[in-house]
Amino acid sequence: MTSRLNPYLGFDGDARQAMEFYQQVFGGSLALNTFGAFGESDSPHAEKIMHGMLETPDGFTLMASDTPPGMEYSAGTNFSVSLSGDDEAELRGYWEKLSADGTVAVPLEKQMWGDVFGMCTDRFGVPWMVNISESAS
Repeated sequence: MTSRLNPYLGFDGDARQAMEFYQQVFGGSLALNTFGAFGESDSPHAEKIMHGMLETPDGFTLMASDTPPGMEYSAGTNFSVSLSGDDEAELRGYWEKLSADGTVAVPLEKQMWGDVFGMCTDRFGVPWMVNISESAS
């Protein structure tokens, strides 16, 4: 897999409806994963979207989630730029440069879904998410 760069949208509880709408607009394949599917099945947000991804026939990729518990939703700043792929050296290099002189919200480390993931805001105020999946080779 090559690395990809795409928008990542945040929602205040209606990510499922939004992503289903975008699928109607753009077509394509939609995958939705809930917080409940990742160990939070007894929580009030179990059916909310932890991660959703729409991949369209035209090559568009749109990702989204509901605001995680403990984080505040803020309309107008409810986006991030997502970098993802399986080239660990390349993506770690991007992370180092993006997080330098910025703010790290989630350190780049292994997560409950098995990938290495981190969130930071660069020195210009742009929020980034980096996800490194295991290489298929």
